[in-house]
Amino acid sequence: MPADYKKLKMLRRSRVVWGSWRVWRPRAVFWVGAIAVGIISVAFAWAADRAQHLFSAVTSAGEWAFLLPLLITPLGFTLCAWLAISVFPNAGGSGIPQAIAARHLRDDADRSRLLSLKLAFGKVVLTVAGLLSGASIGREGPTVQVGASIMLQAARWGGMAQAKGLILAGSAAGIAAAFNTPLAGIVFAIEEMSKTYESRANGLVLTAVILSGLASLALVGSYTYFGTSSVMAKTMMDWLLVLICGVGGGAFGALFSAGALRLSARIRRFAQTMPLKRMLAVAAACGLASAVIGIATGGATFGTGYEQARAAIEGEAAPAFFFIEKLAATFLAMMSGIPGGIFAPSLSVGAGFGSTMAGLLGTSIGLGAIVGMAGYFAGVVQAPMTAFVIILEMTGNHEGVIPIMVAAMLGYLTSRLFSREPLYHGLSRVFIAQSIRARRAAQASET
Repeated sequence: MPADYKKLKMLRRSRVVWGSWRVWRPRAVFWVGAIAVGIISVAFAWAADRAQHLFSAVTSAGEWAFLLPLLITPLGFTLCAWLAISVFPNAGGSGIPQAIAARHLRDDADRSRLLSLKLAFGKVVLTVAGLLSGASIGREGPTVQVGASIMLQAARWGGMAQAKGLILAGSAAGIAAAFNTPLAGIVFAIEEMSKTYESRANGLVLTAVILSGLASLALVGSYTYFGTSSVMAKTMMDWLLVLICGVGGGAFGALFSAGALRLSARIRRFAQTMPLKRMLAVAAACGLASAVIGIATGGATFGTGYEQARAAIEGEAAPAFFFIEKLAATFLAMMSGIPGGIFAPSLSVGAGFGSTMAGLLGTSIGLGAIVGMAGYFAGVVQAPMTAFVIILEMTGNHEGVIPIMVAAMLGYLTSRLFSREPLYHGLSRVFIAQSIRARRAAQASET
């Protein structure tokens, strides 16, 4: 009897514990947060698409309307930069470096300077405003910062202590919902965000990706970002194309990332004495240069570059120098300091490069676009697994698995020869240093 009584007592206690709101509250808040990431990602995508279409409609409405970017783009860049500095500090740029930096910071106040609901709101609004101004930016990187901000706030509301794991989960959910690529979200979290596999966070990441993905599916249904492609490498010329796109794409990617790290450091030094005034001048100059490039290319370099990339994947050759023009426009947008990512524009650059190489070799334009994306994107972010998986899921091209893998790996290895520091991690160190300086300044003012 004593043993039976003890067993009954333990059973009653377990029922009380598992029926307690204290036990379920963190889980419920986490689930709601993950679903919110999916819903907000869909709304963000819709707003970004509308902004691009509105800019295109305005700049093609009349005989001289194509010159409007000379006014709209510099003013838009300047306004976005001013708001990013004055109203939403640390909202500038991609958003991925901020999420990486927040994972390395131990103090919750330091993390809050990089990830918060206010910053998430500002990131969405200013990225949409940037696209409305014709900036060559994407929404995918910003979605990472938005997702990480939501999940970190969910941790505070739910009383969860796993801040690093939740930032990882929010980042993965953001990528998964932004592209409808759940596997890429998980791989991105492991390879790019953490650089190591963290078994303690795998449940959080997987659950967040599933819930955000279900929310996205409920709203927009199942889709493949670039449609479905079935091209494959069949001949020796096709494999030569894969080799050229991997090595060449990686070299251009390294040029972009190394140039971005070096020039952004010089711009910060230039702006030290008068930060707001000089950064606004840089933003205006970058906006004007972007407008000139856009007008010269007939508007091809404005926006994310989705249409050009998809057309190349479907076999329509891009203009021969489109990839250089798009690379320059994306570089200018990044240097301006306005909020906006480089994922989608980088894929457009890669597709343009692959299209040009395929045209020179007389091989498949579609194959060139896909392996060009893999090589260039892997070269920029130095994350070959993420590049391979995200392009595989975005194109649905299971026949071209090996060529995509080869191009991504060649792009990564080539990029490492020219640039030893990954772009996002190099930029994250800037935010870490700024957060630490801000905390020390706040502590000094209190004493």
